[in-house]
Amino acid sequence: MTLSFRFGTVGAPTKTPKKPGGSVGAVLFSSEIGLHALELGWVRSVRVSEETCAAIKAAAGDADVQVSVHAPYFINLNADGEEWPKSRQRLMDAAHFGNLAGATDIIFHPGSYFGNDPADVLKVAIPRLRACVEELRAADNPVSLRPETMGKSAMLGSLDDTLKMAEAIPGVEPCLDFAHLHARPGDGSMNTFEEWSQALQAYQASLGKDALKRLHIHMSGIEYSDKGERNHLPIAEADIDLEALLRALHEFDCGGRILCESPIMEEDALNMKQAWMKRSGEKE
Repeated sequence: MTLSFRFGTVGAPTKTPKKPGGSVGAVLFSSEIGLHALELGWVRSVRVSEETCAAIKAAAGDADVQVSVHAPYFINLNADGEEWPKSRQRLMDAAHFGNLAGATDIIFHPGSYFGNDPADVLKVAIPRLRACVEELRAADNPVSLRPETMGKSAMLGSLDDTLKMAEAIPGVEPCLDFAHLHARPGDGSMNTFEEWSQALQAYQASLGKDALKRLHIHMSGIEYSDKGERNHLPIAEADIDLEALLRALHEFDCGGRILCESPIMEEDALNMKQAWMKRSGEKE
């Protein structure tokens, strides 16, 4: 692979054959169609055996597919004292089994403000997340934990929130969902070359230029209201300016992985790959 970015899907591609099926089938099918990244969609729960994890890791190694995991949705770094241990266990299970499956990055939704000030919420969230990373490292688990930028302003997960978590904790870096960043303000903003450039400049200022080489990006079209995200759309059916975003990523010499979450995810992922090659001049 000579492209700066690998492209793939969040969850198994929609046309993954039934045999061998499952995550192994998703890895193999992704590679066959020219996608070399896959985010395993463990979004309901982590129910996977060590044997299956070993099979995923082996298949991904053979097929040159880089694997990450989307942890269960029901994680909240700002959960109350009773709920937090359950949230924490979901994140740690995703990290444990993800590592066994060869995943390098664990993506998760960081939670809700519950109407509180973001700065106060981060005072709760950061120590909790730091303790998770410390436990993983004590177990020789090297995965990166990636809080995702969220598409509603009521949710913990602004770009600033995720950068503050990453600044505070080695081993934590954002998952940049650019569709969510566009939807979050609810007014159609965050959709120009200048706005994307400002976001990447902030990322570089917080985490350094090298961090721009290992971005983990979610991308899709998105429908939104004044309160933010409503649902994902095919990129061609949405107002998101993909060309402006790819131009900004190229200008900042970015690299990493771009995972598609649209309803036609492998089709849109392949279209994004072609658009990136055209923009960057890179060839496989």
